[in-house]
Amino acid sequence: MYSPQRRDFISVTLGSQAGRNYDNSKTWRRQSFWRKWKQLSRLQRSLIAFMFIFMMFCGIATYLNLSEHWQVVEGLDQELKQVKPVVVPALDVLLSKATFISQPPKLKRPNLNKRGPPFLQNRLSKNEKEEPKIRKENEAEAHSDVKDKEKNNIVSWRGMEIAPERVTAGPPDSKQEEKPVLHEKVNAKETATVNKQQMAVIEAFQHAWKGYKQYAWGHDELKPISKTYNEWFGLGLTLIDALDTMWILGQKQEFEEAKKWVVDELNLSKSVDVNLFETTIRILGGLLSVYNLTGDQVFLDKASELGDRLLPAFNTPSKIPYSDVNIGLGTAHPPRWTSDSTVAEVTSIQLEFRELSRLTKKDKYQAAVDDVMKHIHGLGGKKDGLVPMFINTNSGQFSHLGVYTLGARADSYYEYLLKQWIQGGRKEADLLEDYLQAIEGITNNLIRKSEPNKLTFVGELSHNQFSPKMDHLVCFLPGTLALGVHHGLSANHMKLAKELIETCYQMYAQIETGLSPEIVYFNLNPHNANDVEVKPADRHNLLRPETVESLFYMYRFTKDKKYQEWGWKIFQSFNKYTRVGSGGYTSINNVQSSENPEPRDKMESFFLGETLKYFFLLFSDEFNLISLDKYIFNTEAHILPIWTT
Repeated sequence: MYSPQRRDFISVTLGSQAGRNYDNSKTWRRQSFWRKWKQLSRLQRSLIAFMFIFMMFCGIATYLNLSEHWQVVEGLDQELKQVKPVVVPALDVLLSKATFISQPPKLKRPNLNKRGPPFLQNRLSKNEKEEPKIRKENEAEAHSDVKDKEKNNIVSWRGMEIAPERVTAGPPDSKQEEKPVLHEKVNAKETATVNKQQMAVIEAFQHAWKGYKQYAWGHDELKPISKTYNEWFGLGLTLIDALDTMWILGQKQEFEEAKKWVVDELNLSKSVDVNLFETTIRILGGLLSVYNLTGDQVFLDKASELGDRLLPAFNTPSKIPYSDVNIGLGTAHPPRWTSDSTVAEVTSIQLEFRELSRLTKKDKYQAAVDDVMKHIHGLGGKKDGLVPMFINTNSGQFSHLGVYTLGARADSYYEYLLKQWIQGGRKEADLLEDYLQAIEGITNNLIRKSEPNKLTFVGELSHNQFSPKMDHLVCFLPGTLALGVHHGLSANHMKLAKELIETCYQMYAQIETGLSPEIVYFNLNPHNANDVEVKPADRHNLLRPETVESLFYMYRFTKDKKYQEWGWKIFQSFNKYTRVGSGGYTSINNVQSSENPEPRDKMESFFLGETLKYFFLLFSDEFNLISLDKYIFNTEAHILPIWTT
């Protein structure tokens, strides 16, 4: 038999206490908590009390900070208003109206550096007032010498004779401090009315800047849909790209805040690989541009430092620069997958490096890029002046022969041939020869007309096989042709420019959203109804500026109002399909769908640096506003002076 089971527990019956039974009430729980609290040691109770007080303090401080931030953000949305701007000192013709976005704590505006041209200052000093007189005396003394030199510098190509401009600031050979190029104002009028279209561009810029400042300040690119940023080089691409645009549009407070970031935050010594071409045209070009507009030494100092950090890219066996350079380590290399550089990239950095040499009186920058142009001038593998897309950094020879395009990887080579020639005073015959040969090669090999509407377009050639493919990038060409005619080249170039700009506009007008795709294919079959075909992989729009750029040139040189009208329609389409309500604009994936253009959630830096700048200038009837007799634009729309007295 088993013994009785042993019990290991006892039963307790809780009696009443003060006439009440235990019922798990809040009163009982409070009494239980108080007993546990009294059981703690004095040290434990002190620690708990300290933590409680500390958390209360942090909560109050956080609330105060958030409250102030919410008030600032609310102000950004509610206080958009039009005010009369500060006089914009960078322009030949000054703006009298602009609007400003209400900003956080207003920054104190530093004094402008007096190295700038006299018309860039709000008041002329005594010395500055005397400068035109001194300049005229110097010109009178040099007149006879210049006249003799011109006789020996006539450029001739196939019967065409073009006299060079008088140039005093070519390759630097003086140790004297260089100032921004001084240009006398053609129009004595001090102010110009900003019209309705220009005001719309200013508002668009403010809207884009609002998004960048709120969600991507100091970073490379805004992602307006996700309200964050994209980093490429970590050098504030959008901010620096937009500096001269802000100056031209009269956005002085935004400019001063951006300048403060450049002074305090732009770190050019960080160990980061950057693309030589993109960094040169966007950052170096942007810094040089705003220096020439303002005369502020801080921008030239940054440009000089950046130029030094980019020079290691030219340390190659052939002197053809590598595509990538680490600006912190001073090392350079080609892409991981090839030893080639693209022809456009190595031949579209010359304007910037040449200007840096002029301003700093250091030959090394111009020498590096001039060697590249001299090498390519004498290189084989061209077809009637057309160049292949790639060049090997070891051998210095063209690679991937037989493919010729004016689109990606080759486009700005042709643009910079002409603009270098203009920049240097129309003296460098090799540049002009290469440009004219190239235009002849384009006309003979790449120009066709579409069906059924006979639109003139620029195709591509691959091993003698013609393709009717045309990148939107090619729409830089009408403006470049018109610029050449303005500087004395054949009037036939203007005829081709007018035909091509019509085609570029139709690349917008024939699309459902009114926005051009990245690439189109033109129809050569007379039995098809449409001139333009868009493939699914090519129907995105990146907010590119090339068509607006050419419209600007065409309007400046022809004064035909239709170019302004075309530009206004394109601007309205950008506003309708790419504007993001919280701030910024976004590229889109599908220009063929007005119902769902599929935002890509990215605002390229060139939208502020180029597209909106060209819109603003296109809509202006003040032709001395960034005069094309005094300035050229680099391929990122940054403003550089023509080297004339």
